[in-house]
Amino acid sequence: MAVVGLRLAFPLPRENFAEQTVMQGSDWTGLLGTTIKSALESNPGFDGVRPLGSGRAAFAARAILAREATSSIDAQYYIWQDDVTGLMLLDELRAAAERGVRVRLLVDDNGISGLDGLLAELDALPTANVRIFNPFTLRSPKLLSYAFDFSRLNRRMHNKSMTVDGVATIVGGRNIGDIYFDYGAGTHYLDVDAIAIGPIVEEVSQSFDTYWNSASSYDAVLFLDLPAEKSLQAKADAARQTAIGAGYQKAIEESELPDRIEGHDLKFDWSEVTLFVDDPAKGLGSVASKDLIVEQLIEFAEASQTSLDLVSAYFIPGERGAEVLNGLAKSGVKVRVLTNSLDATDVMPVHAAYMRYRDDLTNSGVELLELRALRQEHRDRSLPEILAGSASGLHAKVFGSDGKRIFIGSYNLDPRSASLNTEMGLLIESPTIAVSLADQLNKPELFYRLEHDTKGEMIWVQEEKDGTVTVHTTDPETNGFQRALTAVVRWLPVEWML
Repeated sequence: MAVVGLRLAFPLPRENFAEQTVMQGSDWTGLLGTTIKSALESNPGFDGVRPLGSGRAAFAARAILAREATSSIDAQYYIWQDDVTGLMLLDELRAAAERGVRVRLLVDDNGISGLDGLLAELDALPTANVRIFNPFTLRSPKLLSYAFDFSRLNRRMHNKSMTVDGVATIVGGRNIGDIYFDYGAGTHYLDVDAIAIGPIVEEVSQSFDTYWNSASSYDAVLFLDLPAEKSLQAKADAARQTAIGAGYQKAIEESELPDRIEGHDLKFDWSEVTLFVDDPAKGLGSVASKDLIVEQLIEFAEASQTSLDLVSAYFIPGERGAEVLNGLAKSGVKVRVLTNSLDATDVMPVHAAYMRYRDDLTNSGVELLELRALRQEHRDRSLPEILAGSASGLHAKVFGSDGKRIFIGSYNLDPRSASLNTEMGLLIESPTIAVSLADQLNKPELFYRLEHDTKGEMIWVQEEKDGTVTVHTTDPETNGFQRALTAVVRWLPVEWML
């Protein structure tokens, strides 16, 4: 009865939004537009792509593109944190809106803790509009909404994209927050996304419109109260004045991107790019299995003839995924999977579920690599170009095939990405970028390599740059309690929602 009462007391609004809006089209008149148009004319029919491996470069690219915007910014993110980078980038959207740029921001309600008032403030600007995907109708305590609306709220929008003036877009695995831009003290993620120009930008814009006007998107004004006083700019200014904020400011100042835009000298890898994206109706459980992005990724994997490299922060292949990988490895395809070690992961239950598959995969010839937790004393270690950054955990989702094609996106190789969360990413036909990923997986000092000893027991092989080899018989850098807890969680029937 209590659940029914809460559902009646906190219903979804009857109307999602005041009106549908769509992309404004490409603006070639601004400095960004004229520079990109010139580059596209020199490479007709192709898309230009540039990976953003460094977190500071990825932050600077977003800030600079927002400053260069003359007509529109469309952004959608799973998580937007109330921290230094979150405040700074949210303020870049405010500044753009106040100079007349139309700003549309779509955020998943599961990842905006502490930002309700600031998002309401942005939404109140005449040229800005904020919408919330799968909103929690009970705002405080927010998580109590799961008690009466679990089936809907368990489905989230995991997409990440930012498109400026309809001419440039950033797509990949990064959310907005300090931990995703790897700078300063504390825990950080290895992550990757890409900036793209060309015909692919219109496809991303069309996808954004589909999500923006979907049945799961609601005007923020329906849920968020406007604060009595404006505080976004002041909070962002305070964030910029912190030591960490000063570092991000320096990243913007030292970026070569503004000079290259002004000098009409943008550098990209030119290739064919395809957008993989779920229908937003997946957020309501209304998409047929055959139409999910996971089917495209399985086709991508099964087309591999010589090699398949999978980098995924969370890796639970499931029976079908394991069958595909085992089959490829047995057929002679070199299959490598990089995921977090137990010491590096930030979601232990996911690692526990993954453990069920390790023996069969390695027995079939799949090479399993687990990222070593990169502590503060190892901050000089990075994965340049593709997985760059000083970090202690993996967050990237990058898949390469045959040294010719690479997928960069938001998709983790787990049941949640397959069936519950909406996802997106770019399939890039670029040997240059694909080979650079493969090269990073050839650096054994960054990973543990899983093997079986002569008794058939799992071991972790740790190899240093100088050739020193250490063999671990249990999950490295963990204690007995961690391993025991993981063993218990391993057998819980929760894999479907991880």
